[in-house]
Amino acid sequence: MFGIKRKLARAGIAPTPDGIDKDAAGGTVLTLGVRQKADPAKWREHFYGLPPSRWERLRAKRFWITGAGTGYGRSIAVALAAAGAQILISGRRREKLIETVEEMKSFSISTAGCHMLECDITDPGDVRAACSQVAGLGNPLYGLINSAALPSSGKPCPLQQDTREEWDRLLLTNVTAQWFLTREIFPHMRKGGGLRVLFLTSEAGWASTPGFGPYNITKSALNSLAASMAAEYASSFPDLDVQVNTLVPGEAKTEMNQDSDESPYSIVSMAMMLLSHPKGGPNGKFFHRDGRHLRFAYSEPYGRSLI
Repeated sequence: MFGIKRKLARAGIAPTPDGIDKDAAGGTVLTLGVRQKADPAKWREHFYGLPPSRWERLRAKRFWITGAGTGYGRSIAVALAAAGAQILISGRRREKLIETVEEMKSFSISTAGCHMLECDITDPGDVRAACSQVAGLGNPLYGLINSAALPSSGKPCPLQQDTREEWDRLLLTNVTAQWFLTREIFPHMRKGGGLRVLFLTSEAGWASTPGFGPYNITKSALNSLAASMAAEYASSFPDLDVQVNTLVPGEAKTEMNQDSDESPYSIVSMAMMLLSHPKGGPNGKFFHRDGRHLRFAYSEPYGRSLI
């Protein structure tokens, strides 16, 4: 956080009174107050940087987190449970979902409002069955966090070397499945009058790094999917509080990246700022876990602070 501020200062970018940093052209750069290093065991002390009123907004709201058995999905699920949210954690491996529940307990977080959904999001039958289970729980789903994803194959030249099956599997998991699940659960979500959908992307969505071509493509496509869904739903349901946004997690120690020393909880502060945002917040916008507001294609950076 402070490293970014020093870089901005050296570039002649000064903090503005509204709590955001702006560049010389007036584009939004940074929401202040992000807690990337917050210790998840001390959540009562920091609320991940949220004011108490915003932390309280999450209480009793229902969220579905895919890929919740590991990494970023697990960290967001644990933090939401700490805030008193009703959470549904899904993944293909039940043993990993159980580990997520045990991690909540280790931080003295109640798991009474936590439900496990074994679901392969690439299987339409699994998705429809999971959506039926979610709808059967009662209160409408308020938030969906699309965290499940696959990494690149690891081949040095995957655009030349990957098989058609590997290409299809990556696109199916990282793009198609996330579109389908969001679309299928949306009719249930809209019953509550407001919804928060968060897609976890990657800096790869802005990149063309050799060795990661297919992955880069899936994340760029995911960016476009999220912005397009945000615009379409807002247009189709003008009275609905639609906030569909995209968050770059950066690098952290996850199953995809075992070499990092960063905690996957580094994403939580920014994720919670977006998920707890009151009516009239960003829609179809892009953010980085460090607080930066990003541009993608025709989408300009969000022009106000999230807090």
